[in-house]
Amino acid sequence: MERIEIGFAGIAILLGLIGLRVPIGAAMGGTAFVGIWAMMGWNPAVGISKAIPFTLIGDWNLSAIPMFLLMGFIAVGAGLTKGLFGAARVFLYWIPGGLASSTVVASALFASASGSSVASAAAFSRIAVPEMLESRYQAGLATGSVAAAGTLGALIPPSVLMIVYGMLLDTSISSLFIAGIIPGILTALMFILLITVRCMLNPSLAPRVKIEVSSAEKLALIADAWPLPVLILGVVGGIFAGVFTATEAGAVGAFLAFVLALIRGRINRHMLGRALRETASGTAEIFMVVLGAALFARFVALATLPNFLINSFEGYSTLTVLLMICALFLVLGAFLESISIMLLCLPVLGPLLMAHDVNLIWFGVLTIKLLEIGLVTPPMGMNVFVIKSALGGEVSLSQIFKGASWFIFIDMVTLGLLIAFPILSLWLPNLMSGG
Repeated sequence: MERIEIGFAGIAILLGLIGLRVPIGAAMGGTAFVGIWAMMGWNPAVGISKAIPFTLIGDWNLSAIPMFLLMGFIAVGAGLTKGLFGAARVFLYWIPGGLASSTVVASALFASASGSSVASAAAFSRIAVPEMLESRYQAGLATGSVAAAGTLGALIPPSVLMIVYGMLLDTSISSLFIAGIIPGILTALMFILLITVRCMLNPSLAPRVKIEVSSAEKLALIADAWPLPVLILGVVGGIFAGVFTATEAGAVGAFLAFVLALIRGRINRHMLGRALRETASGTAEIFMVVLGAALFARFVALATLPNFLINSFEGYSTLTVLLMICALFLVLGAFLESISIMLLCLPVLGPLLMAHDVNLIWFGVLTIKLLEIGLVTPPMGMNVFVIKSALGGEVSLSQIFKGASWFIFIDMVTLGLLIAFPILSLWLPNLMSGG
């Protein structure tokens, strides 16, 4: 068989293994090993399989992943996220659909710190949805806002997905973090605009809730909610100011989360031990997937698939190529989880993007945005199933998907704006670099 044929056979086998629920890291690594063996022989396959993990694990950039995970586990374990919804609710209750908009703000901050859209969806299913249902909010609006808002954690820094993207395409992780700020804020504002307009046109979706709160109570709510915004601003602000790199920011963030928990008197041996264990477990899972992806990327390169793809798309405009890639990501997002999609596609698509002179920072933001949409897209929208599991029989799966569909629509509008106006993603990185 020719190398290109082995390459396509490898992709088909990989997709089959994923369909059989084989762990993605094992599927990619195993497929790559067998493919390299078929192309080059046993000894080169063994040699490459030894060299790549050794080189990859020694990459300093990877140290950011366990540090940011530790930051999130400490923040959540110490209860630094608990006051978010209460504070947001008091300050936004007066707008139509105020409880849902409060959920968007609080969930975005929570997901950004925890680094997990799924954790955010699970938490706010128990915090915000019961209160909205009790206030006679439509079930689809209540659950859809939680499902959609949780996805913002991937875009608003710090983001593990951005670290993985930066490593796969050799792109500045600091620039990626800063590039996600405006698109993340824009997405949150678009969600709030959608909620407000829908509730103005149809007040029965979200009856007005009147909350009487004194100035002293407002100050108490702010005092309860301030640690998490300070944590995020400290990390992102330090990167933007050039005080430390994105890799160093992970350690700074973990230390700052520890200090804030200490100040709030919420640190103890049990919580810290649990945070460390969860960090070790999460890091191992991510590293196994990344190692498999690194081997698969080498297999793809040796099979000359990137060159084949570049030649196949010769003559197509950059916009056409970009839109086709977006369509691919949207389809895959309905069936696979985010890191798997990136690791499967980027080794093949990276050379094509560079051949078309696509700005990889800008495309990184688009990639994360597309992966966000996949988290709420049927039939496998992960956030939707997490919410259903948390709520049990209170709300049906179809109600949650129907409610989330409005947010998918507005996400597509936001995606169009990000494609049409790259400056939305690139302005802050350009300021940071002095460009």
